[in-house]
Amino acid sequence: MAKYFQTLSPTCPTLCSAFKSFSDFSYCLVSGYLDDCTCDVETIDKFNNYRLFPRLQKLLESDYFRYYKVNLKKPCPFWNDINQCGRRDCAVKPCHSDEVPDGIKSASYKYSEEANRIEECEQAERLGAVDESLSEETQKAVLQWTKHDDSSDSFCEIDDIQSPDAEYVDLLLNPERYTGYKGPDAWRIWSVIYEENCFKPQTIQRPLASGQGKSKENTFYNWLEGLCVEKRAFYRLISGLHASINVHLSARYLLQDTWLEKKWGHNVTEFQQRFDGILTEGEGPRRLKNLYFLYLIELRALSKVLPFFERPDFQLFTGNKVQDAENKALLLEILHEIKSFPLHFDENSFFAGDKNEAHKLKEDFRLHFRNISRIMDCVGCFKCRLWGKLQTQGLGTALKILFSEKLIANMPESGPSYEFQLTRQEIVSLFNAFGRISTSVRELENFRHLLQNVH
Repeated sequence: MAKYFQTLSPTCPTLCSAFKSFSDFSYCLVSGYLDDCTCDVETIDKFNNYRLFPRLQKLLESDYFRYYKVNLKKPCPFWNDINQCGRRDCAVKPCHSDEVPDGIKSASYKYSEEANRIEECEQAERLGAVDESLSEETQKAVLQWTKHDDSSDSFCEIDDIQSPDAEYVDLLLNPERYTGYKGPDAWRIWSVIYEENCFKPQTIQRPLASGQGKSKENTFYNWLEGLCVEKRAFYRLISGLHASINVHLSARYLLQDTWLEKKWGHNVTEFQQRFDGILTEGEGPRRLKNLYFLYLIELRALSKVLPFFERPDFQLFTGNKVQDAENKALLLEILHEIKSFPLHFDENSFFAGDKNEAHKLKEDFRLHFRNISRIMDCVGCFKCRLWGKLQTQGLGTALKILFSEKLIANMPESGPSYEFQLTRQEIVSLFNAFGRISTSVRELENFRHLLQNVH
């Protein structure tokens, strides 16, 4: 058994030397370099936990990022027999209209007080009679906003936020945590995502999909490694998202439920069942490495889109000028910190072959991910649906940033451009989704300490 672990992880950080059993030792598998990357787990841990996480959490607590508009009533497009979760913890409490700042409600993709006057301009030939009192910068922005149609760049099925069923939700009052939603209905969601949308033939089963052992696991990973880098990455992104969600549920687990109080906290046993190398037959540590891979993808997208947020017309507009200015300063501080990360993922390794084949592969990649975003409307737990929709939209926005032709052609990293646009929904989901991944990486450190204390 020891030889088996040494084969999987020849180098082990000092932290692991304190582990006494093979089950503990399996956690040091989450170390070293990541597949298809030049970065290692230890560098990410240090950067995220001590330089990025605290400031990012502060930003996400601001009004601009805490209110997210979502339609939780969209019907499932794939099957009709959805069993809605009746638990109290599955419910989502939407905001009353007067709870949401007026600046947020005024528009979905306009970023400043001046820019919100665009609605008056749009009535006259889409800029044929622009209000000349607008600043030159804002007039340029208005011109691009009126042409804002990037459906060909979108990796997500985005909600119609003008729908009467779309409501604002305060994310801080509806935190992602364990709700008790599980069983066949929850399993079907992930099964459909993996089995029908991850570029794999039906004859190849995902590890532990039906209790298969190591021989089936080896067959799957031998097949996976034979895929092109883009299709391998697609699977790792989905697996990383799944792992991150499971870390959140394990870290905010319902430990006590009485008529007096509910107590939420870290459930070490739940975490071990999902990620321990022994209990998952070697699959758990792979899931955690995929989480780190997802972190690098979203981190690189934020680094690349920095010039968009540096534009002088861009504001995190809520109507409170002082807070808006402070939040933009904090946002840029975070993005410059991200920019300084020494081992960013190189997205140029994707879709780099024959032009026609690369275009087809990119389109397949995009459509597969759009399909997964639609599956989120089939989740029976509304709180799970909320966070599933937000995190898939956030990842989809990151992919749009990395692979948008408008961004690649018109927004060099040395300066801003008005060709590429993001809606407020995309911005809020992008940062909150990365905030969830950042939280997962931070929670892994907490679980390491808890496991050391247990043993």
